[in-house]
Amino acid sequence: MNDYITPQRAHAALLTVDAQRDYIDPDSPVKSAGANHTLEPLRRLVHGVREASLPIFHAVRFYKPDGSNVDLARRRAVEEGMRVLMPGSRGADLIPEVAPESAPRLDPHLLQDGGIQELGRREEVLYKPRWGAFYRTSLEQRLHNIGVNTLIVVGANFATSGRATVLEASERDFRVVMVPEASSGLRDTGANDMARIGVNLMHLDDCLAWTDGRQRPTQAA
Repeated sequence: MNDYITPQRAHAALLTVDAQRDYIDPDSPVKSAGANHTLEPLRRLVHGVREASLPIFHAVRFYKPDGSNVDLARRRAVEEGMRVLMPGSRGADLIPEVAPESAPRLDPHLLQDGGIQELGRREEVLYKPRWGAFYRTSLEQRLHNIGVNTLIVVGANFATSGRATVLEASERDFRVVMVPEASSGLRDTGANDMARIGVNLMHLDDCLAWTDGRQRPTQAA
């Protein structure tokens, strides 16, 4: 494997993107394709990373009712009454599969003001104002501050937020791992596109074995 893209466990962190209830709810207008199939893999992966004591970050979105902070593709729909990802709503909360037990609910005021909410030991939430988790956020600096050079990126909406976040991470010279089973909407074409820019695709069991130190990183077949 190319030494510039080989993931390094000692410098790795997990990043979940859009792992929120409104992206999973079957009645939600922004439900992510195939999201239900990712729930158990996401739960297992997040639990395994916690057990391995690696840092975890959750990048989330909120939509203001007036649509002023909504991406252009959905702004008109929110202006006309679509109510998803509303600050303080149940739909904007992290899904139970990734939220730590007894974790506080998300604080949208803190997060939208650029603050970081701690959920547990080495586990934080940040608000992203657009698709990608690096756009106008402190994520890059926070990762550098704790010595992270490898990101495991999973969650909902690969076609939008997941893809944007991976591209942003690659542009910043982070080594990137994706777990197909824990990335809703990641189809073969998208996976091939990611592999072409140096993303390491790992099956769930392989990633769990790698994060707890039992196995060297291997590319998913």
